Amino acid sequence: MVHSELLLVLDFGGQYTQLIARRVRELGVYSEIHPFNISIEKIQQLKPIGIILSGGPSSVYDTGAPKPSEKIYELGVPLLGICYGLQLIADQLGGKVDPSARKEFGKALLKVDKNEDLLNGLNGSTSVWMSHGDSLSELPPGFEPIAHSDNSPICAVRNTAKKIFGVQFHPEVVHTPDGKKVFSNFLFKVCKAKGDWTSAHFIEQSTREIKAKVGSSQVLCALSGGVDSAVTAVLLHQAIGGQLHCIHINNGLMRKGESEQVVETFKKTFNINLTYVDATDLFLSRLAGVTDPEQKRKIIGNTFIEVFEEESKKISSKRTFEFLAQGTLYPDVIESTSFKGPSVTIKTHHNVGGLPEKMNFKLIEPFRELFKDEVREVGKKLGLPDALIGRHPFPGPGLAVRVLGDITKEKLNLLREADVIFIEEIKKAGLYNEIWQAFVVLLSIRSVGVMGDGRTYESTVALRAVTSVDGMTADWARISPDVLAIVSSRITNELRGINRVVYDISSKPPATIEWE
Repeated sequence: MVHSELLLVLDFGGQYTQLIARRVRELGVYSEIHPFNISIEKIQQLKPIGIILSGGPSSVYDTGAPKPSEKIYELGVPLLGICYGLQLIADQLGGKVDPSARKEFGKALLKVDKNEDLLNGLNGSTSVWMSHGDSLSELPPGFEPIAHSDNSPICAVRNTAKKIFGVQFHPEVVHTPDGKKVFSNFLFKVCKAKGDWTSAHFIEQSTREIKAKVGSSQVLCALSGGVDSAVTAVLLHQAIGGQLHCIHINNGLMRKGESEQVVETFKKTFNINLTYVDATDLFLSRLAGVTDPEQKRKIIGNTFIEVFEEESKKISSKRTFEFLAQGTLYPDVIESTSFKGPSVTIKTHHNVGGLPEKMNFKLIEPFRELFKDEVREVGKKLGLPDALIGRHPFPGPGLAVRVLGDITKEKLNLLREADVIFIEEIKKAGLYNEIWQAFVVLLSIRSVGVMGDGRTYESTVALRAVTSVDGMTADWARISPDVLAIVSSRITNELRGINRVVYDISSKPPATIEWE
């Protein structure tokens, strides 16, 4: 997609890099993340209106520390360095960076010395979020300090002639209340941005591009019923109408009534060509007796591809499909292109990423440039119901990773009913939209209980609810004990087979959001 203006974010491995790009977009300016070692030629091709250097875990004086080409400072493009980015500017332009006498992590008070340009509107002092062990001990020639904190005498700098700025704090995190103002100043006062990046603009442009790319060809789309595939389907249908054909596979691992809702919404409300496939028995027979989470995921992924391939061949006997549509999001793209240190695979994520390679389609991924919250905005504009757009994330393997141990129809049905009760009660309490994800896990342990005059030996469920921005980190939701008491009482009284309810108070890290 061609954009009228682009803000370039260079990634130095910082944990908040994606947040920087999102904050910029929230202000109506399109932003992209690229690796720190992007070539100067590529930057010139992109024609950015400004460049932001992200934070990162390295020290600029370390051997092998990630550094951009020094020619970046000669492009004449406004530049903002954040934390490690500020230290890079100092290091590469003749200043000095040293280990701090006192490391600074968490909230600090920023004292503004010059409240023009970057810090315009920030008067006196403001709370900021720090995360650094190094600091500037000497400014590069041509720079002046514009703010300080008790622990960092040089906390923000500028070179107005070259339009280069740097801050030691993190304006992108919610713990810096005036962070949005800092980005706004950089974008509109320094970079002279227009700010025309909106969901309406995206829909209009995407529709034009999809029509041009597809022409008179046919497009196939795997519709899970999740937000990403749902909005993809509706956007494509708006662009090409009857040339789109969706396949929804019920793997028997969906939430209660979910497949029925998909058929109702897309076939009847949006009048989209949709083939519904009930493959419950096939999936559950292959999962019978399997307890290892990774094995579950692989079986589900492979079976999904097999069923999708088989159904697409049936439909292809009547029409020829050239394109496959997928709801790939920008974080998936960043994962494969951004600078990363050594990492380990925590768990396999299942999506339809394996399909194109096996099935020889051309790909259409209209949301490759969007974050999840932006896809939701597009969905609202396209008229998708709030119940679908605002629905909590759901793992690709579905309830298979929420039934710990082996999977049976009985266990799945019990879990579905418990899940419905939990979601009903947090909605009644007005908490659903404040929580990133809430669900029930059926544990593989049983415990003794008492019901009436008799003893029971039944299953235990764990309630899980977390707050998060993007799912990369998460904190357990502080749900009122009164609400939890109602949920527990309803589950144990209304459902036969569960006699104990516990609440998971683990954050991510160290735990993951899902249990498997």
